[in-house]
Amino acid sequence: MSTDLWTYTDTSISQRNLSGFSVEALDGGIGKVDDATYDVGQSFVVVDTGPWIFGKKVMLPAGVVRDVDLDTETVFVNRTKDQIKNAPEFDEDMYRDPAYRDQLDGYYGPGGLGYREHS
Repeated sequence: MSTDLWTYTDTSISQRNLSGFSVEALDGGIGKVDDATYDVGQSFVVVDTGPWIFGKKVMLPAGVVRDVDLDTETVFVNRTKDQIKNAPEFDEDMYRDPAYRDQLDGYYGPGGLGYREHS
């Protein structure tokens, strides 16, 4: 598992409660933050996509968060709506399991379908 992918690029994010913030992909809104963790090298954000993908939740590694606007309570991620829509669904029973994280690593990391160069 790549710890860079699971670490916020802006360390000040780890001092904020992101629950309830809107989430914006590169090409538009995708939902709201349902939960966020701040474990060193293992941080992630769970996004509830609501009606956009019929209530699907996805787990985004912290490294895909590119910015947070505290004034508008918005989290910006460096992935497209399609990349997030096609991501493995959040598994509430498995999200702490290393194999599940490796699956997300493969999807969001270099070479994966959900990978995008950091801008």
